Amino acid sequence: MHPTSDTAAGPVEKPPARPALLLSMAPGIAGRLLDARHRTRLVALARTDPHLVAHDLADPTPAVATALADAEVLLTCWGAPPLTGAVLEAAPRLRAVIHAAGSVRHHLTDACWERGIAVSSAAVANALPVAEYTLAAILFANKRVLHSAHRYRSLRAPHDWQDELAGAGNHHRTVGVLGASRIGRRVIELLRPFDLRVLLYDPYVDAAEAARLGVTPVPLDALCADSDIVTVHAPQLPATHHLLGAHELALMPDGATLINTARGSLVDPAALLPELLSGRLHAVLDVTEPELPPPGSPLWDLPNVLLTPHVAGSLGTELHRLADHALDELERYAHGRPFSAPVLPEHLRHSA
Repeated sequence: MHPTSDTAAGPVEKPPARPALLLSMAPGIAGRLLDARHRTRLVALARTDPHLVAHDLADPTPAVATALADAEVLLTCWGAPPLTGAVLEAAPRLRAVIHAAGSVRHHLTDACWERGIAVSSAAVANALPVAEYTLAAILFANKRVLHSAHRYRSLRAPHDWQDELAGAGNHHRTVGVLGASRIGRRVIELLRPFDLRVLLYDPYVDAAEAARLGVTPVPLDALCADSDIVTVHAPQLPATHHLLGAHELALMPDGATLINTARGSLVDPAALLPELLSGRLHAVLDVTEPELPPPGSPLWDLPNVLLTPHVAGSLGTELHRLADHALDELERYAHGRPFSAPVLPEHLRHSA
């Protein structure tokens, strides 16, 4: 892409190109994703207006339409509009999409793959905060931190905590990881220093790969039945819809905890709610189905449920990690090198 010239000292790479670039994402995202340092680096790597952000590519403003017609690269993030065939017709020079977030399913279409557009995703960077949240949830759940905090607030008096929490703790507990996705693998990696047994259910991981990961592969029923914690990291696909239903949840031991940081649709809410209302199971839910529980949902007030508003992924300062990853990919592209985290259409059959 960028040829080199030979000298006595060997090949010398020509200066990198500065491709025309357009930002495309939901309103408000760019200001949080890119700080002054990122904007300075962005304009050094690409010909772009860092303050022009396309929120709508189907009916663009004149400024966006002009930038889209010239763009060789789109830098996208959450809320990027779909790249339909009509949009691509208006972007004849487009050669690459660099996504500063995880899944590209929401804005890439078949037309992109047919065009042969190169795609990169920051899914590996976004996996880290989700895995960190999950690790914290696992350790706190086994320690029964939520329960003891509620009880302490209500008692406000001396109490025999050793007796009440005799079954709590992280020594020799079993964690079942559902899905060896990027996040699932990062969770497994973060769990290694702890004295925990880790099971894995993933139909695409064989025994040899499981051994390399340091986990025990098991069927889904066995994972549910044998785990003190079940943590969900499978992609949202038709095959994973309500992957955990009444049968699987009933197999979980009394007092076990379900952690879901993936997608709410992987767990059947009609099956989960009775288990939580009875107090038999505990849950840490960063995602639910629907995404926002109705105001009257028992999930808001159950003492055995920790409900958070889909914050396990990158937020705040963690967004800058996504920007760093995207700009590293842009630099590779400008130098004519392949992306470090390419997304290929065949990847999307089994991933988010």
